[in-house]
Amino acid sequence: MEWWEALVVFLAGVWAGTINTVVGSGTLVTFPVLVALGYSPVTATTSNAIGLAPGTISGAIGYRHELTGQGRRVARYAVPSAIGAVCGTVLLLSLPPNAFETVVPVLVGLAVVLVIIQPRVSVWVARRREAGKGGGSRGGLVLFLIFLVGIYGGYFTAAQGVMLMAFMGMLLTDPLQRLNGIKNVLAAVVNVVAGVVYAFIAPVSWPVVALLAVGSTLGGQLGAKIGRRLPAPVLRGVIVVVGIAAIVQLVVNG
Repeated sequence: MEWWEALVVFLAGVWAGTINTVVGSGTLVTFPVLVALGYSPVTATTSNAIGLAPGTISGAIGYRHELTGQGRRVARYAVPSAIGAVCGTVLLLSLPPNAFETVVPVLVGLAVVLVIIQPRVSVWVARRREAGKGGGSRGGLVLFLIFLVGIYGGYFTAAQGVMLMAFMGMLLTDPLQRLNGIKNVLAAVVNVVAGVVYAFIAPVSWPVVALLAVGSTLGGQLGAKIGRRLPAPVLRGVIVVVGIAAIVQLVVNG
């Protein structure tokens, strides 16, 4: 690896760590960079998952204030995330590389729509809960959706944060920043679990992993400083913009 290639990978890691903490989709920065530098899509995906894991942990630590008092709930949510991540890694290593190229933009697009309509849906959900309608299955639905996003994240990590924020914003009553803290922890779980699996059974470029790890760790702290200062409407707007950009890039590259 040339020095300038190392610098590009490092800077991509910083940006990915930053945007992952604020909203997600950092993979859409690092993945095309690695492919452009000559790495195979599978190696780029696996190296990216391992390299960005420290960044997601760093971002979660940066949101520790918003996570205060949520330990038990986050631990409960982490279980389906981890199981889903394992399932996603199995899919990545067993399915053709382009198997999800059609469905992924659709999933991200759905998440963006959910983020846009989230305030009105949240009001509707709250009213139904107060009226005693449909509240009992909400917890199970949240766990199931976390599991599904975990599968997606283990297969292709881009925009999993957008998806998590979309449905958690509708089904949970917490402020958006507290949900963003949960999102960062769950993304960290998925990346760490997927990274451990890839480290043992998949092709990995360890120099790339090292550069992304350092860069994304710095970016995670930077993203926490930025993201925690954003008012809820601005944060929602950032999620929508990043989600739309993700769709465009996925469609163009697909």
